[in-house]
Amino acid sequence: MSTAHTLRRERLAPLLPLENGLLVVGAGVPHPLPEISDQTYPFRAHAEYYYLTGLECPGAVVAYDPEDGNWLCCVPQVTEAERVWEGRTQPPGEPIGKFDQWLSARCGRPIANLGAPVPGVAKDDALTSRVRESFTHARRAKDPEEITRLRRSAAATAAGYAVLPDLLRAGISERAVQIELEAAFFRHGASGTGYHSIVGFGPDAAVLHFPPGNRIAREGDFVLIDAGAECDRYVTDVTRTYVIGPPDAWQRDLHQLVLGVEQSIIARCRPGAEWRDLHLAAAVDLTAGLVTMGIMRGNPETLVEREAHTLFFPHGLGHMVGLGVRDAGGLQPGRQRDPRPGLRTLRMDLPLAPGYVVTVEPGLYFIPALLNDPARRERFADCVNWAAVEPLLDRGGVRIEDNVLVTAGEPEVLTAAIPKTL
Repeated sequence: MSTAHTLRRERLAPLLPLENGLLVVGAGVPHPLPEISDQTYPFRAHAEYYYLTGLECPGAVVAYDPEDGNWLCCVPQVTEAERVWEGRTQPPGEPIGKFDQWLSARCGRPIANLGAPVPGVAKDDALTSRVRESFTHARRAKDPEEITRLRRSAAATAAGYAVLPDLLRAGISERAVQIELEAAFFRHGASGTGYHSIVGFGPDAAVLHFPPGNRIAREGDFVLIDAGAECDRYVTDVTRTYVIGPPDAWQRDLHQLVLGVEQSIIARCRPGAEWRDLHLAAAVDLTAGLVTMGIMRGNPETLVEREAHTLFFPHGLGHMVGLGVRDAGGLQPGRQRDPRPGLRTLRMDLPLAPGYVVTVEPGLYFIPALLNDPARRERFADCVNWAAVEPLLDRGGVRIEDNVLVTAGEPEVLTAAIPKTL
């Protein structure tokens, strides 16, 4: 295990409210595929275990006793079959049998079990919940090693997006774009994709998590691409929206509206800024733009209070990113979830701090499932120019997303090398 992970464990230990309890963190085990075979899903160690060790080791355990201040990292013995069939080598760590000895010597003490469940460990649910909250909060600020990996991931992602200008022409399929995009990620150092890539043409651009299909690009289509590279488990999450051929005036206006809101919010990603406030500010500004474009009617602040904006902006402003595409989000320790309905889509509710890496991803979409719903049409009859909406129901939508590192001063856009023009 690297020096960075040793330092990470040393930093983390005093921040965990264990008292006389023990910490046990499991890596997890492979899960078999549902059909009758000897195959398993690709193994990925639980993120909480990986954060402490940097190992992808099935069946491994890391444990900590605050009374002696020592960490114990135990790994199973690699079998001959694993060496022959998988080419595995023995990872660093103590034999797994030492964990049973360690646990037996501390019999009767409460245990916080993070990561995957560990056989033979009876966790204390209340202690586990308290420790997990502190553990999650402690790893929100990225250390230098994590930021280095995120920069590598961002560079590989930028290389993928750089191939798009030569690809996006009428006649290409969503699947073909996905193939070339992801191939460029791998050619420039990616160890995988951070999540299932989203490539949507025309009306598909309004489907929030659209899997690429066989749709062929047509002149005038919006193209929404949400994809990112993974480098050693650290992920970049980027969205850009393009047009096949010259954009029309409406497409330019919608794209500029979303882009302007994104840039405004990025500038406000500073220490102490409340994420919920940034989300609501983005909602008001997007709504104000739709009022100016003649799509919505009324006072923007009032429209957001009534949740009318969710017809066109149905998701949260963004989330934390790092060790996984949605990393260490949730609530500030001690904070209760905000009961306001307009905030229910937020994946995080906390003040920003130096070292946090967040996505900023405002979007506006014309989603038939929302806009054709009779109950919503009745509820928001006076909020929307429905006659103006009707011809837009097959136009798709616009989302623009960057990954932002919060610093003590100006925020740093890790994905700034990826152009945001139509």
